[in-house]
Amino acid sequence: MVKADALLKVMARAWKLAPIDLDSTRVDFDLVRHWPGELYLEQNWVPVHDQSNGSVLVATARVPDAERASAIANVLESPVEFVAATSWDIRRTVLRGFRAEIDGDASTDRWRTNPSLSARVVLSKAQVTGGILGGLALLALAIAWPAALGAAVVTIAGAAYAGTTTFMLVLAVRGGTRRSAPPVAAQRQPDEVLPFYTVLVPVFRQAHAVPGMIASLSRLDYPVDRLEVLVLVEEEDRLTRDAIVRAEAPERFRIVSVPGGAPETRPRACNVGLFAARGEFLVVYGAEHEPAPDQLRRAIDTFAGGAADLVCVQASVDYSNAQRNTVTRLIALEQSAWAERVLPGIERSRLAVPAGGTSNHFRTTALIELGGWDPYNVSESVDLGIRASAVGYRVSPMDSITVERAAASVPALIRQRSRWLKGDLQTAFVHARQPVALIRRVGIARFLGTALLVVASPAVFLAVIPFYLLIAIALAVPGDVVATVVPAWALQAGIVLFVAGTIEMIVTAIGPVKQKVRGAATLCLLLPVYWILHSVAAYKALGQLFTRPHYWEKTDREPAPVLPATA
Repeated sequence: MVKADALLKVMARAWKLAPIDLDSTRVDFDLVRHWPGELYLEQNWVPVHDQSNGSVLVATARVPDAERASAIANVLESPVEFVAATSWDIRRTVLRGFRAEIDGDASTDRWRTNPSLSARVVLSKAQVTGGILGGLALLALAIAWPAALGAAVVTIAGAAYAGTTTFMLVLAVRGGTRRSAPPVAAQRQPDEVLPFYTVLVPVFRQAHAVPGMIASLSRLDYPVDRLEVLVLVEEEDRLTRDAIVRAEAPERFRIVSVPGGAPETRPRACNVGLFAARGEFLVVYGAEHEPAPDQLRRAIDTFAGGAADLVCVQASVDYSNAQRNTVTRLIALEQSAWAERVLPGIERSRLAVPAGGTSNHFRTTALIELGGWDPYNVSESVDLGIRASAVGYRVSPMDSITVERAAASVPALIRQRSRWLKGDLQTAFVHARQPVALIRRVGIARFLGTALLVVASPAVFLAVIPFYLLIAIALAVPGDVVATVVPAWALQAGIVLFVAGTIEMIVTAIGPVKQKVRGAATLCLLLPVYWILHSVAAYKALGQLFTRPHYWEKTDREPAPVLPATA
């Protein structure tokens, strides 16, 4: 690929213009901000400063023919003189000039335009009022009729647990009955017809992951002149920025500085990247992810084979360290059940497919139409999937794999799952604020199914520890003592429902899987213990929801070996 400085010299010579280095030239940003940044990005020019002869110096990355010169002069309402600049220099100048506006849009645009769909506030006033009244009612019932309340709580909780796990089992059965043809290679389209693609890679304090990131993304089988990789680096994160500079990444890798501010989350960084992106299609990867080399081409083929309402396709996840220890094997088993059975069942049931956090490929125009990501939601892609469904768009799985490394320790697992579950709770509370409006858009059946899907994980895992304690109490405490709080029939019914639901969860995890998990049958017997860890994560998530709702809990992963990159 031609180096940027060499390309600039060629452009300047061909257009008979002087080249300009916008980093070392005085740019009048007050002048720049007179017109929309989107205009400059779309048309590939930017005003530099006024000149003493009354004209405006304009940097352009396209040939300034008479038509273009006239159009730009009309916008600026002034004579213009041109200098040549690269597209990236122009975009970087626009990012610098509109830094405050971009930061504001990335952080608070959703809150300003539609606060009811923003997770910036955990609970609305109506939800707080309802919670207080409900709590007071429960307190009154506990004082007046403790045994009756205990019976109601245990049986309702058991029924809800069993009902939720039954729902997940039904989805798994529906997904598992789908005939799965062996994967075939995507038909290879000529390079010249492929659309421009943007890869967003949000990073934060991940200097150690930079060599692997550059190597894995350099292996993408996509024409380099139709691909850009925007590495989104927080302004304060000098170590990661310096590591990228030292690595001397290929020209298609560009650093985008994310302005310092709150919340310090991945979706906020991605919103900044969305402003800078110029691809017709866009994908988000993590710094430690290794997508299949042909994944971008497969995504294009999947979009081409789908209807116009298909706005996002997502690759499956495989774990390179799945056999590392019992924790990683359980994670791999769980992911296999989700990808091979539950997710296809969700799609077949026409529910809102919850997008994964990364390896999501979007039509960029649709993503912009949806308003990008909610920066305050720590499971931002789940929320985005519901918003897409609400306006008639679809999210669908695609036949491709992205490899990453699973959390390999109990503390790392709890940190990761607590963030996921906190995001599920945020999403549930956000979309419960205007349920009637959502029902009108998607219908009652899809609303109930999607609501149950979002609430399923936190609700089930919040119930695990209490029911385990209930079983222990039933075994250790005399029945007449327990009966003063929970009648025997209610206790037995609740435990039976819990055990039945637990068996259903185990059955959901069993079935044909693409990622062969060694000893899957034996691992299934460990799932009840594994769910205790999820229950701990769920209570941590519930606590953080009200104390640190927008805190982004990073997952610590073992570093992956760096494989050689290809040009």
